[in-house]
Amino acid sequence: TKVTMFILTGFTDDFELQVFLFLLFLAIYLFTLVGNLRLVVLVIKDSRLHNPMYYFLSVLSVLDACYSTAVTPKTLVNFLAENKSISISGCAAQMLLATTLGTTECFLLAAMAYDRYVAICNPLLYSVSMSPRVYVPLIIASYVGGFLNATTHTVATFSLSFCGSNVIRHFFCDFPPLLAISCSDAHINQLLLFYFAGSIEIVTILIVLISYSFILVAILKMHSAEGKLKVFSTCGSHLTGVTIYHGTILFMYVRPSSSYTLEHDMIVSIFYTIVIPMLNPIIYSLRNKDVKEAMKRWF
Repeated sequence: TKVTMFILTGFTDDFELQVFLFLLFLAIYLFTLVGNLRLVVLVIKDSRLHNPMYYFLSVLSVLDACYSTAVTPKTLVNFLAENKSISISGCAAQMLLATTLGTTECFLLAAMAYDRYVAICNPLLYSVSMSPRVYVPLIIASYVGGFLNATTHTVATFSLSFCGSNVIRHFFCDFPPLLAISCSDAHINQLLLFYFAGSIEIVTILIVLISYSFILVAILKMHSAEGKLKVFSTCGSHLTGVTIYHGTILFMYVRPSSSYTLEHDMIVSIFYTIVIPMLNPIIYSLRNKDVKEAMKRWF
């Protein structure tokens, strides 16, 4: 029988644990929205943050808020609802949106690394090298790249046949659990996922590594301890965010298909869809001197 809808099993059948997880995820989601939107408002209100670095940061904050929204509300409903079903079109829409935003974040973090390289290695030319004619196309290209990658995988996944089990052992529509229940040969899809995710990771991580290599050389040439401290405060937060995000993505997607374990992957998925969007505003607030000073002026 052809499948017309899917069932998202989530984490557990224990009702008390589901209630606890509902409250926990709700608190994280609200904190994510408030934290990220606060950063956006801060950048808009404080004229001292009107430069490309913080424009990128505000775009990242909007991206994280939307990324969490693509997954968390449906997860919260499923914690307390008896009917945990999702239509095929709803599943495809969630997958397309979540993958677009997730991939866009990879490209955007790479663009932010390039922005830091220009600001630190060529400070006198920063306003010219990172003018709106440069950073706006970088932001647009990040979204276009994310959408094209997501469209490719979503179309490929939903071109498969789902005629057996309709139970997805996950809390949202992601590629590995869907490929696991397809009654078609999903080998090509697994290769697409591996090579596309691998290529994006290699390109974006290389951009980050090359940018920070030049930044490190520039730091070593600095004689001012205050200058070095300022560089570390602005770059340290970004480097922390990049490390956490790419680490989870690499573990999740850039692996042979034989090593997939849905239970473990579900836990890892929590980090990049729910936890990291919450952590980013904390990382960029606590480890960035300019943001901390702007928050003090605002309060």
